[in-house]
Amino acid sequence: MSRTAWGTRLRTAVRSRGRLCVGIDPHPPLLRSWDLPETADGVARFADICVEAFAGEVALVKPQVAFFESYGSAGYAVLERTIAALREAGTLVVADAKRGDIGSTMSAYAQAWLGDGSPLGSDALTVSPYLGFGALEPAVTLAGETGRGLFALARTSNPEGGALQAARTAADGVSTGQGPTAARPGPTVAQSIVDAAVAQNRDGNDTIGLVVGATRGHGLDLSEFTGPILAPGLGAQGATVSDLAEIFSDSRELLLPNTSRDVLRHGPAVQALRDAARRVRDDVEAALA
Repeated sequence: MSRTAWGTRLRTAVRSRGRLCVGIDPHPPLLRSWDLPETADGVARFADICVEAFAGEVALVKPQVAFFESYGSAGYAVLERTIAALREAGTLVVADAKRGDIGSTMSAYAQAWLGDGSPLGSDALTVSPYLGFGALEPAVTLAGETGRGLFALARTSNPEGGALQAARTAADGVSTGQGPTAARPGPTVAQSIVDAAVAQNRDGNDTIGLVVGATRGHGLDLSEFTGPILAPGLGAQGATVSDLAEIFSDSRELLLPNTSRDVLRHGPAVQALRDAARRVRDDVEAALA
């Protein structure tokens, strides 16, 4: 069966509805502020409101899987319905599950989130490459076969990630001329993920995207990367739309700023949520024009 590549699908959605990705994060403080119970029923009402507000208004919606998973099977049932409703409305769904494992386990995760016919099947999935980028191969293969995408964590917005992600990889053995044992350091761990994604995307499908936080200078060379960049941190974590053009000066085409709490705080009224998403979407488009 012929499949439309993920990069093509994403570009079509962005041209139609802008670059903004809005999160559905039903964490307890938000449930309380919306006067909803901290139960699966409360999460279901929260998700239904978000679907009504965002479907058809923005290109991508990103449910945070953990906030559904914490209610067990009932929470997963809500997530399944939410994914189905968004996709039926033509909105691309990024499952924020951050899966990453090896071998048959990674294959099972891929089937769950990217497989045709899976009740959790989404348009894209966040993945962690920190067991080695090559360990993602089952998900990379399936995403390519089904016209879906992956967003690999590279340089995240949380401060705890910096020590690992900015660490240098093993030296490449090329002398720096500073002594008999001196060697040029390798790229940072985060840059090695970017480089692996560049190599993977040479088929032109842009299956591999990156997660690069918008809250700080990322220090990455993205000059050869043509795929999508999911940029969390807009709003509640401190990044502003004016920061985007500076932080991602050479990576604007498929830059997908992500906001959650900064829009969700306007709920539970559907129109207020929709208006907030439209405002941020339009501000993003103006900043990146």
